[in-house]
Amino acid sequence: MENSKPIGTPLAPGTMIGTDPSGKVVDVRTYRGMIGSLMYLTSSRPDIMFSTCLCARYQANPKESHVSAIKRIFRYVKGTADLGLWYPKDTSFELTAYGCMLDRKSTSGHIQFIGDKLVSWASKKQLCVSTSTAEAEYVAATSCCSQVLWMRTQLRDYGFHFNHIPIYYDSKSAIAITANPVQHKKTKHIDIRYHYIKDHVEKGTIELYFVNTDYQLADLFTKPLDKKRFNFLVSKLGMLNLKT
Repeated sequence: MENSKPIGTPLAPGTMIGTDPSGKVVDVRTYRGMIGSLMYLTSSRPDIMFSTCLCARYQANPKESHVSAIKRIFRYVKGTADLGLWYPKDTSFELTAYGCMLDRKSTSGHIQFIGDKLVSWASKKQLCVSTSTAEAEYVAATSCCSQVLWMRTQLRDYGFHFNHIPIYYDSKSAIAITANPVQHKKTKHIDIRYHYIKDHVEKGTIELYFVNTDYQLADLFTKPLDKKRFNFLVSKLGMLNLKT
């Protein structure tokens, strides 16, 4: 990898990574070591969170195609070694969040800001199979809400009390479900553990707002993007070249 050419994004747009049953098997320990190195970087590099977690799903039986995907991430990291999170001073201290979903049983992504500072991010495969896109989006919104409530509890210990915490979401259907106390036939089968978000919307602890997909920052954690949009979202997260 020392002589490899840097590349602009960790995953090419439209990349589909699967189990690849006919692919050539590679050494499991080597693959897991590569994953481990990248997972360590995700604590300060949210831009590689989705691609790394996607490749990490195939550690049990990695193939050459998975190694190729990992190598692309390393090529991206090589070309952006000076990229990091920048925290501006004297900004507001408000807790906000963004949530997004890829498909019915795939990746939920969410991020949380305190003021202009990105403090938490996640990219995780959903545990349940949804019967509709709206249901999958609702589950993703609940996942984001869970993280926000945990952060709210932690901040309370330091004397910061937050209510009406805004969560920006790009699904009007999911927002409508959270605001409706009635269980209809198309939503009553949703696991009970996902419905607590309704209580917090009713109490005013959180508030869901619709945001256009173009400005959905959590997209970075749910799907491969073209270079222009990828760089736009990376900059909006507050990531800059720390040597300039």
